[in-house]
Amino acid sequence: MSLIGGLVGGMIGFTFLGPLGALIGSVIGSRMSGNSVRRKNPNNFDHQLAFFAALFACLAKIAKADGQVTSDEIKKIEDFISHKFNLDGEQRDFAINIFQKAKDDKVSFDAYAKQLANLLKSSPNSLVIFYELLFELAMADGVLHPNEEKLLKRVPRIFGFSDAIYDQLFQKYGLKTRNFYQVLGATKEMKFEEIRKIYLKKRREFHPDKLISKGLPEELIEKAKEKFIEIQEAYEELEKIHKK
Repeated sequence: MSLIGGLVGGMIGFTFLGPLGALIGSVIGSRMSGNSVRRKNPNNFDHQLAFFAALFACLAKIAKADGQVTSDEIKKIEDFISHKFNLDGEQRDFAINIFQKAKDDKVSFDAYAKQLANLLKSSPNSLVIFYELLFELAMADGVLHPNEEKLLKRVPRIFGFSDAIYDQLFQKYGLKTRNFYQVLGATKEMKFEEIRKIYLKKRREFHPDKLISKGLPEELIEKAKEKFIEIQEAYEELEKIHKK
C-alpha cells in the first residue's frame, strides 16, 4: 500500500512530536498533540510520512521565500503532484493542504528540515533526493532569487552534507549542465578503477528499492529512478573518456 493511500485510509499507526507532527495532525485531524509520545524506534512508514510532509512544507517555504508564490512555481508543484508523484483524489488534497498550511505558518524552513534530517540520519541519500526536489522548484522560473538561494545554501549544513553538493545541483538545475565527475563524487585525477568502486557503491546506495526501505516514500519512486539513471549515465560517460 502506498504511503498516502494508507494515511488517508485511516491506517495511522504513529505519533511523533515536533513541527512535522503538528503539521500532519492539523491536516489529517488526528489526535496528535503536544502531549503525543515519540516512539523510540519509528518505523519506515513514519519516516516516509515525515519525508513527504517535510517535502511539501519546505517546498512551500521555498516558493514563498521571494514574497509570493509565482505561476511557474504553482505549475511545478502541480507537475510534482500529478506527474512525478502520480497523486490524485485524497492523496492530492493531502499534499496541497500540507503545502498551503506550511506556506502561511510560523514554523521556519530550518525547523522542518532539521526534524527530517534527525529522523532520516541513517538515510542521507534519501535526503539528497529531497534536496534535489527543492532545487527543481527554486529554479522553476529560471531564476534563483537571493532568498531562495539562502535557504538552499543552508540545507547542506542541516543535512550534514559537503557544501559541494550545492554547487553540483546549481550546475544541474541552474546552469542546465552536468559534470559527470561531480555526479559520482569522483575527480579527474582518479584512476578508472577508483571511479568504478565509487560508482558501484553509489549505485547500491541510490537503488530505488534501497531508498524506499530507508524512508523515501513510494510516491517518489520515479524521482529515485531518475537519480539512479543519472548515476548510471555518468559512469558510462566517464568509462568512455577513460578508455580512449
